[in-house]
Amino acid sequence: MSSRRALLAAGLVACGGLARAQQRWPSRPVHLVLAYPPGGVSDVVARELAQDLSQRLGEPVLIEHRPGVGGSLAMNHVARAAPDGHTLCFSAITALTLLPQAGSVPFDPRKDIVPVVSIMLTPALVVGTSKVRGATLAEVIAWAGRQGHALRWATTGVGTTGHLILEQVRQASGADIVHVPYKGGGQPLSDALAGHFDVLSSNVGPLQLEYVQAGKLSALAVGAPGRVAVLPKVPTLAEQGYERANRGSVFGVFAPGGTPVELVERINAEFNRSLAASGVKAQLEAVSNVPTGGSAAEFAAQIEQERAVR
Repeated sequence: MSSRRALLAAGLVACGGLARAQQRWPSRPVHLVLAYPPGGVSDVVARELAQDLSQRLGEPVLIEHRPGVGGSLAMNHVARAAPDGHTLCFSAITALTLLPQAGSVPFDPRKDIVPVVSIMLTPALVVGTSKVRGATLAEVIAWAGRQGHALRWATTGVGTTGHLILEQVRQASGADIVHVPYKGGGQPLSDALAGHFDVLSSNVGPLQLEYVQAGKLSALAVGAPGRVAVLPKVPTLAEQGYERANRGSVFGVFAPGGTPVELVERINAEFNRSLAASGVKAQLEAVSNVPTGGSAAEFAAQIEQERAVR
């Protein structure tokens, strides 16, 4: 056999092996790397998705928490994984859009990560702790000014949607605000109850709603296209004059760069099936999360649009 024929044969064998590998996906447990610690709304949704996928695919889908640096730790881990569909990331898109603008990240947001599927739109929620006085965000800002100190505003991390809301409120109001960043959604909620800061911006979630309804935290504003059903009396940020800050968090699933298009489409289809499952859909909608889904191409286009937002 000539060298050219040998190379051609080797190529055909490799292509056949790749095709068989894609047909077998998953051939072993899938690790869904979560960019946030346990306890937040993303953790609840990720576990619902993992349970549905595990039952349907016949292989375990394991949740692996890698919180920190606005999602870049999880993204970086996935960026360095084998592009075979067995290591995926569940994160807000801000890890690819806002965070690289706020500082350097150890991966190339366009080359090292492949958007697979949009999962949900989660409204943002701005709450006041027991330390503050005021029923609206403007009243709390005015209260802090009268006290003669900066408003201590916590978020779930640098480069998150909550951080962007803080910065855009600061620009619009001229208020003196000190950023208190955390590494996810669980710990700041506990610290909010203890009054370690004044205001927290995170996402609408089961624990947030429980504490608001119990009167332990006061809901000041939501970030969403309109008022959310579970908090009908709470105005949006846009209603309070902060139109640029009026935004929620878009979450999705991502794969390592170099993952074959056919495999991305296969994984996309499976997650879309899970989003349509009654249990997953009910869990999302119970706390005003909007299931999204759609194609990988649509998700990639949405991320590109968000990169242009300042």
